[in-house]
Amino acid sequence: MTTKIINPYSGDVVAEIKTSTGEDVQVAIGRAVDEKKTLANMPVHERASILTRAADIIALRRQEIAELITHESGKPIRYALGEVNRCTETLMFAADAARSMHGETLQMSAATGGVGKFGYYVRVPVGVVGAITPFNFPLNLVAHKVAPAVAAGCPIVLKPSPDTPLTALKLAEIMHEAGLPAGGLEVVVGDVEVGKALTTDKRVAMLTFTGSPGVAEAISKVVGLRKATYELGGNAATIIERDANLSDALINRLAVGSFAYSGQVCISVQRIYIHASLYDEFKERFVARTKTLSIGDPLAAETEIGPMITPEAAKRVELWVEEAASQGANILCGGKRDGQVMLPTVLENVADHMRVMCHELFGPVVNIIPFDDFEAALAAADASEFGLQAGLYTNDLNKIMRCINTLDVGGVIINDVPTFRVDQMPYGGNKRSGVGREGPRFAIEDMTTLKMVVINHN
Repeated sequence: MTTKIINPYSGDVVAEIKTSTGEDVQVAIGRAVDEKKTLANMPVHERASILTRAADIIALRRQEIAELITHESGKPIRYALGEVNRCTETLMFAADAARSMHGETLQMSAATGGVGKFGYYVRVPVGVVGAITPFNFPLNLVAHKVAPAVAAGCPIVLKPSPDTPLTALKLAEIMHEAGLPAGGLEVVVGDVEVGKALTTDKRVAMLTFTGSPGVAEAISKVVGLRKATYELGGNAATIIERDANLSDALINRLAVGSFAYSGQVCISVQRIYIHASLYDEFKERFVARTKTLSIGDPLAAETEIGPMITPEAAKRVELWVEEAASQGANILCGGKRDGQVMLPTVLENVADHMRVMCHELFGPVVNIIPFDDFEAALAAADASEFGLQAGLYTNDLNKIMRCINTLDVGGVIINDVPTFRVDQMPYGGNKRSGVGREGPRFAIEDMTTLKMVVINHN
């Protein structure tokens, strides 16, 4: 069976590829199992060199790979090029983390029974890793699974999004070109059947999933005692306090944070709380900036807004906006869909119960809300089932610390948007935003297990 990969902007068929079956997944896992000892015993400098060579190859083929991302995902080329750059850094960070993996000696004689003993622990690969990745970063989010697995010495079986598998297949090709043995990275393509076969096979020692909370909950029911990490959704809030400087840089940054890749980013700005004294000015300037965003062919250098991943995704976002309007929200700009392109939309007079406010919207829509009391704004920002990242603009150190200590999120970004991420930082969320952290060093910790060694020298 084959599946057609459709360009979200043109509707053209980009490629037609073979869809994996449950049996194909079993075979791929078997090849990964066969490779376990080879990768576990591979010297760390060799693993690091594979990652470094892969980064170099990707950097040389930057334009080609970025255009592939754009063709299959509809991501504007300016953002696709940025994703390629980030992928090379992710691979290099993983190489560095591989070289710096270490254990620790323990003071055994601190316990009366430990006298005459020498003890230390080391990190060892957990075994075969099963990975499932989404469509929105078809290169870099795949690299965030693959690179730490290679660094840790774990073979990995990857199921990329069925909407964007071509970039993952290209990365696998490059990893093997860089020297990763056959079986070190297996890619299986498909949807529910493939995902079920991957997650239920007990030969997979660890599962790492990026996607929706609902799917994560289903996976968690079959994981059992195996290790798992989940990078899930968000509903990112940004607070702008009264002392913030409403500069052009701030307005532009919030526009990018809200609408980059049509808002199809887990940490896309969805809620902006603005002090009432700044609200009218902010609204006027932010809406004006939103209206200037360039909409068009994702391959054009000037394009900032392209299509959403599927027609169904665009229709859902438009429906949620119409629903909010029927419940009293004001549409300040946008609000409509042009085929698969959802126009950048700003809403006000929103209520917490509206789906555009309390669910993950995952589209180019942002809500603006005035506030008078900082504590109330903190409470509103935190009143979400998600807890991925949040942003705060202020120069007041006390309020900065209050925000850091109050918000139940995985990342607090001060004087920038919550959409900020660099690839070496620990990234992940609380509540329904996930379990565990990514970033090569932190993913390696999850993909390894500690082995304690005690030597009786008495």
